[in-house]
Amino acid sequence: MPRKVGVAKRISTQIVPVVGMTKSVELELLQVMKKLGVVRAESYNKLGSINHWGLDWKKAIPGVKSFRTPDTLGLPAKLMDWTINDVAKAITAQQAASIDAVTKKIYRRFTGIENQKTRKELCQQIKTLAFLDNPLLHRLVRKEFQRGHSWVKNQIVYQQVGYSCKRLSRNTYQLEVAGLIRGKRNKIIVRSNRKIKGQIRIIYNQLLPRFEVHFLVDNGTVDAPYSRRSIGVDKGYTEAFFDSDGQAHGKGLGKAATKKSDRICEKNRNRGKLWALHRKLEKIDPAKSARILRNNLTRKTENKRYRQDQSVLKAIIGAASKSLFNGESLKVFAVREAWPTALDLTQPIKTKRQSKAMSRKLNSWMKGVMRNSLQKWADWTGSVVTEVQPSYTSQVDSVTGTLLGKRSGDNFTRFNGVVLQADHNAAKNVLSRGTDKDITRYMSKTEVQAVLLRRTARFLEGMGLSLLDAVELGWLDSKHELCSGFQATPDRDVRNV
Repeated sequence: MPRKVGVAKRISTQIVPVVGMTKSVELELLQVMKKLGVVRAESYNKLGSINHWGLDWKKAIPGVKSFRTPDTLGLPAKLMDWTINDVAKAITAQQAASIDAVTKKIYRRFTGIENQKTRKELCQQIKTLAFLDNPLLHRLVRKEFQRGHSWVKNQIVYQQVGYSCKRLSRNTYQLEVAGLIRGKRNKIIVRSNRKIKGQIRIIYNQLLPRFEVHFLVDNGTVDAPYSRRSIGVDKGYTEAFFDSDGQAHGKGLGKAATKKSDRICEKNRNRGKLWALHRKLEKIDPAKSARILRNNLTRKTENKRYRQDQSVLKAIIGAASKSLFNGESLKVFAVREAWPTALDLTQPIKTKRQSKAMSRKLNSWMKGVMRNSLQKWADWTGSVVTEVQPSYTSQVDSVTGTLLGKRSGDNFTRFNGVVLQADHNAAKNVLSRGTDKDITRYMSKTEVQAVLLRRTARFLEGMGLSLLDAVELGWLDSKHELCSGFQATPDRDVRNV
């Protein structure tokens, strides 16, 4: 029986709609949201600069109240304090994300064991204002950490003491929340399958439009075992995930994303024609132009349809993540980004010409949702997700660990003619990359290519061949000839690269 080493909490955010409130309560909530919007904006302006690096959110209230008091806005002190704390927590999270991004750049810039001490010192400096004296760190932090601003004025944060919850029926609860008048609470009715407790956030959703209550739900804990089975995961477009065991998860993702993309493309083409007609008729027939603008060019229906399409894709990705773990605690190796862009779907692929249709489909690919969903289900099952260096994971032969072979669509053809499933082959390579001591996560693509070429040369040496022979036989892509590792030695000694 595996030894247990810890406990992981299962926490998720639940959104419940407000189904009942009086008009006076609605107007007061909107008024409070508008006033708190001022507090939120000024808090970001005060605390969002780099001078508040390493901010402690518990000490943020005095700094904001030094120039803005609750009386000037007619707000209860507690509502203002809770909003300031919420802003401070968001800024702290932004700073942590910036530190993580700068750390990655440090590891990419200072590679190798000889720079280990330098990396450690720089990573310690960016956690405090000491980085201001280092020109390199100062420049990197300035690039990653953008001063925060807020235009949010549609939400109110309540702590447990700011409201009370009473059950009315099976799925209906009544919340009494603090308002502008001391001692008087506003009553709202929400539809929920559980009693609301802890910190809540009342948000006015302008798209639906409706009031919603957001709160955290604790779904218990899960034991994290000492030993976990390792598995490699390849992210894709046709299916969400393909694991190293040969199982595909979320097979309908590609069809659903393509269907959504094609529908939006066709609709926008027709809307473009209507916009041209509307502009043409503005002077000739203003009444008809106004009718077209009012009845055919609004976004209400399309926004609703878009949310439905997004929900379908999220459901497929969520089911794929759940199926991948299947309630088991795993050690998952995955790439941060997936084929075919590897870095940014908004940027074109170098040395490749994409059609507009392909670019449109890839831009609709919800890669961020895939990553978050994978991490969520890892937390819920006590699993660990480790990201690996993604370069050439889909171009390496998982049997030999060399660059001999070619991928074409869903097939990977080895140098000996054996055909493998391309995604399964990539998942196996991701699994191997997770324990590869020669290829680290922050290595550059060129460094990874050089390592793989050395392995390929050693493999060919046992067959009495060289890298140049492999190129001539069609086993090795000729693009690798441009690598400095390939050209390091003459042709007769290229096998020793």
